[in-house]
Amino acid sequence: MRTPGILIFGMVLAPCGWILDLTSTVAPNWRTINNLAGQSVDLVVEQGIWDICNTFTTSRTQLCNQRTNDNAYFNNQIIPIAQGMMIASLIVTILGLAVATPGVRCWRDRPRWILASLGGLLIFCSGVLTIIPVAWYTYLLNGLNSTSVKKDPLKPDDIRVGYCIVLGFIGGIMEILGGLVMFVGICSCCGGRNRGEKPGINTGRPATRPTTRLADRPTALPRVNAPRSYTSESSVSYSQKSLDDDLDFPRAKPRDRGIVNTSYSGRPYDADL
Repeated sequence: MRTPGILIFGMVLAPCGWILDLTSTVAPNWRTINNLAGQSVDLVVEQGIWDICNTFTTSRTQLCNQRTNDNAYFNNQIIPIAQGMMIASLIVTILGLAVATPGVRCWRDRPRWILASLGGLLIFCSGVLTIIPVAWYTYLLNGLNSTSVKKDPLKPDDIRVGYCIVLGFIGGIMEILGGLVMFVGICSCCGGRNRGEKPGINTGRPATRPTTRLADRPTALPRVNAPRSYTSESSVSYSQKSLDDDLDFPRAKPRDRGIVNTSYSGRPYDADL
């Protein structure tokens, strides 16, 4: 049986969202700080939930493992919460795919909708676990404490959203959509169209083949144009099949050619030419 479209949709979006969430979790680029006071102009501080990197745009040099130099940043409440929820999201996505895979396999006559829907529910929850810390971090973007931020009212800090926030939002939304679509298959609605089934009309009566009554069948009649005799003196050889063919359906009568004058000799004359 062909795998239903809703299961294919969910099984494609879930791994793609998981890869984006993994990149968002490990990459140190949740926010960037530019134009730091008293620092080089090309210095950009990239802060994540696990590490901090100093990047110089002119020389393409990147110095990571700067966590010990900014303990105030990692003491923010959102950082340990984001770490735990992002790790939990990755684990729940793997569990959801492991549960959904036996239910959507295409070498069965019918998918196991209970397993597929349960896997979709887990994938949906993993997407929610990703969206919550990413949205919370974005809301507190400019208010997070850090030794790199001077908070000078005369010269405000140039704090920007990192690419990890964007990847986290995209990955979480993909997992939510994929899990929700797979979970919809737990119930058959719209005549089974959500499961890729063809809608049928059940009248409650067993299907019977139409039968033809005996009175409606044509009756075989004797042949009226059979040869007069089947003797050996005839110049025409008849097969055994034609000899046994005694019955036939009635046929149209031959046309009457009228009376033939036998005394007339049909010799052609010049006037006839």
